[in-house]
Amino acid sequence: MSAPLTRKVRQCASTIDPVVCDYAAGYVTHLSMVLEDAVNSANIDIPAESEFIASLLVDAGADRTAVTTVYSDIITELGKVRSDSIAALAQAGGEKADSARRRIDQSALMSAAASSQRGLLTSNLFGSTDLNAVAGRKIDSKVDKKKLEKAEKKIASKKAKRDAQASALSVEYEASKLIDEQSAEDYDDFFLTINPLNAGFSASGKSKDIKIENFDLYVGAGRRILSDTMLTLAHGRRYGLIGQNGIGKSTLLRALSRRELPVPQHITILHVEQEITGDGTLALQSVLDADVWRKHLLKEQAQFQNKIQEIETNRASLLADDPELDDASPVIRTLDDERVEIETSLEEIYTKLVEIESDKAESRAASILFGLGFSKDAQQQPTNSFSGGWRMRLALARALFCKPDLLLLDEPSNMLDVPSITYLSHYLQSYPSTVLVVSHDRSFLNEVATDIIYQHNERLDYYRGANFDSFYATKEERYKNAVREYESQMAYRKHLQTFIDKFRYNAAKSSEAQSRIKKLEKLPLLEAPEEDKAISFTFPVPEKLSPPIIQLQGVTFGYTPGKLLLSNVDLDVQMDSRIALVGANGCGKTTLLKLLTEQIQPLDGVISRNPRLRIGYFAQHHVDGMDLNMSAVAWMAHLQPGKGEEEYRRHLGSFGITGSLSLQKMQLLSGGQKSRVAFACLCLSNPHVLILDEPSNHLDTAGLDALSAALKNFKGGILMVSHDVAVIDQVCNQIWVSEEGSVRKFPGNIQAYKKYILEQASANGVVAQH
Repeated sequence: MSAPLTRKVRQCASTIDPVVCDYAAGYVTHLSMVLEDAVNSANIDIPAESEFIASLLVDAGADRTAVTTVYSDIITELGKVRSDSIAALAQAGGEKADSARRRIDQSALMSAAASSQRGLLTSNLFGSTDLNAVAGRKIDSKVDKKKLEKAEKKIASKKAKRDAQASALSVEYEASKLIDEQSAEDYDDFFLTINPLNAGFSASGKSKDIKIENFDLYVGAGRRILSDTMLTLAHGRRYGLIGQNGIGKSTLLRALSRRELPVPQHITILHVEQEITGDGTLALQSVLDADVWRKHLLKEQAQFQNKIQEIETNRASLLADDPELDDASPVIRTLDDERVEIETSLEEIYTKLVEIESDKAESRAASILFGLGFSKDAQQQPTNSFSGGWRMRLALARALFCKPDLLLLDEPSNMLDVPSITYLSHYLQSYPSTVLVVSHDRSFLNEVATDIIYQHNERLDYYRGANFDSFYATKEERYKNAVREYESQMAYRKHLQTFIDKFRYNAAKSSEAQSRIKKLEKLPLLEAPEEDKAISFTFPVPEKLSPPIIQLQGVTFGYTPGKLLLSNVDLDVQMDSRIALVGANGCGKTTLLKLLTEQIQPLDGVISRNPRLRIGYFAQHHVDGMDLNMSAVAWMAHLQPGKGEEEYRRHLGSFGITGSLSLQKMQLLSGGQKSRVAFACLCLSNPHVLILDEPSNHLDTAGLDALSAALKNFKGGILMVSHDVAVIDQVCNQIWVSEEGSVRKFPGNIQAYKKYILEQASANGVVAQH
């Protein structure tokens, strides 16, 4: 009985301090266990104990409405436990049953007497208290109770709706990370808790398919994201999990990674959730240490080898000190027996190390790191010398190196450049186990996914054998079929209802009318198919400028004296340019954009601009420049004052920020909505050229479609740094590559560039090793 109650307590208290949540859940379990003993249960005042738990949760910050529901459930369920235990004792007979009943009756009287004293406390938690009843008198109220009840329901409904909207909007979109600011010891403990060593090595022959039926999943203060859902993952398949921003995809991955959902224990799991904490550990060693099984086995191997060495030393010393001792002596035999036992354990460790191919670990780790952009020198640098983006790559490398049975990736392409994404997709295509990846990158999903899971409306829809393009086509067909089925049934319902209304009271036709009523009642109730909201962006049309618009001649730049990042760059951007600037992270792409927008000045060379040129710049970390305590309308008025609120709202509406979204604080907007605000802001000046640094980050599928369409229709020039191959393929007709300190035009499209990357990787010996 305590398990469902404990689960309810944890759900209503999911947003508060975990220590308080664990204490409350444990307290409920304790009460349930005590109440199962009928005699001891007489000492428990259930309302008082329930009120204590509720007060504790509310004081810790839990949602009052959710706590109120759980408070009632605790009283009801614990009462049932006590009743069942009394009934069982009564059936057994004896004086104990009578004694227990008397004690419970006395406890109930004392509880009733104390309840009035607790009235004011309860009112603070769960609503108003009848003060007249507390005072011992009752006066008829002159308030119209029906009207009051109706008004209260209306207010509660509005509040619930407002809270639900705020909760949904406050789900901040961000790429997930691997270790929650933990030390290496914490990570090792967590890894072994989630993936027990013995369970993993005893998994031979067991199915590694995952099937979790009829579960609900909540986030925050009781907000449900999945309802009565089934999750099915076949071993060896690669699933793309897609859905709108804020729908709860990352929450589902997190629940799987922590085994909050019942994944079979013998299936190993690893989730790229947070960037690793930097310390003095070298990058290569950090990846090797991520396989805690290997690390644990090597540690045990060293300990056993040291013990064998100690036994050898002790044995030799004993034989040398006492000439009468020989191999048959009890002392020597004890040492030999101990050695045999240790050697047996050591043999088991050797077998396990061979099974996980420990001898190939270092070369495999180096290959993964190289594919993700870490040079041989960078692999020997400490992790605390890398920026956050590179630590995220380390986190991904650690996950790939561990080869879990279930690999969970959350927007992995957001942290990578085109060469690294190309390597990762190539690596995953031959990954031998199950992959579940959250991504909006169409090209990546087309190459990686064997199946698509579409999360929406608190459910999961499966598109088997589908990459993103086939999913999109099938989804449209499913929607059309659902609309046809719904319209057909509604027409049939209308036909039946018309006959029923016409002949219900006609004696000659009454039997036919009754037959149609039964038919109508048996029809399944279909919901109207929900169509995805269409989003559109609109970039303003700039006036024409005569060339040259922007021209770089012999531009050289470096942040560190004597160490140039860019050298002799010749580049021009015109009103009809559609340029994608690609290359590995750290090769100077963002630096070049800052030179073009005059945020920094070149050390040498010339940058010429048309004197009337206006540039719209989208920064990769655009959120850092926003005042999130302001609304989108207020922020736009701050940037470009002089227009009315309606004009700002109309402009934001052209980027999908409609209704109340434009008037609430930007901190409540999702990551994709903040990006749309940033696009709307850069268009205020009616730019001639758009310079965009990773514009596709945080946008969902609908947002990416809208962005691609708007950029294709834009009448000015575009220079874009992006890792999203699909967006580049749709928008750009020129590829510029930044590498080896310079920028050059690439002879081909983005697909040809990806092929070039794989050829380079193959030439350097970087292949997908598993």
